[in-house]
Amino acid sequence: MTILEFARGPMLHFALAVFVLGVIWRIVTILFLGFKRYHSEPRNGLVKSLIGGMTVTGSRSWPHKEFIGRTGAGEAIGYGYHIGLFIIVLLGTPHVVFWKNLFGVSAGWWPTLPGGVVHVLSILTVTLLLIVLIRRISHPVLRRLSNFDDYFSWFITFTVMVTGVMAVFGLGGRYETILAWHIISFNVLLIWFPFGKLMHAFFIFPTRAVVGYLQSRKGAAT
Repeated sequence: MTILEFARGPMLHFALAVFVLGVIWRIVTILFLGFKRYHSEPRNGLVKSLIGGMTVTGSRSWPHKEFIGRTGAGEAIGYGYHIGLFIIVLLGTPHVVFWKNLFGVSAGWWPTLPGGVVHVLSILTVTLLLIVLIRRISHPVLRRLSNFDDYFSWFITFTVMVTGVMAVFGLGGRYETILAWHIISFNVLLIWFPFGKLMHAFFIFPTRAVVGYLQSRKGAAT
């Protein structure tokens, strides 16, 4: 068995199992925590509270104008590389083929972007990830707040991106070898995903919605 066969075979299957079971475990444990019981009379009804939750989900996804001068650049960089990752993973032709083979579905209806566009986005996303790391290291507050989780999550995401770019442009060795390391790094990301801060992909919008709902229920302005 070659390293590529191992990466796209047993290791991928193991990583997918850990990812799925880990994500389910994290979500179930959060749900079992339950919600704090409020004994006061709700100020708003269910519908208005739900609308409040949805409103907060959107309004808290971008800084208020009072703070945008200080946080706007960081927000833009964060959105930039997240959008880049999203487009590359879901609209890049090699990845669409991967998803098709993985789930056994027809990808004829699945739109893809031209290779040149994906290449430019990949390089831009790698650049933004580097800027994120430099900003985290150089910013006094971010540096103090950062821990192993932050740096390892960045490292494995960056490794997946760099090895992918290297495979596409034929850099660093034989294509099969670089592709194998790309898939291995992706597998490591899947294994790490449920246990680190990468789980924010599942939690970020639901938690904002719940906070908005609870605040609206109490009649607080959000």
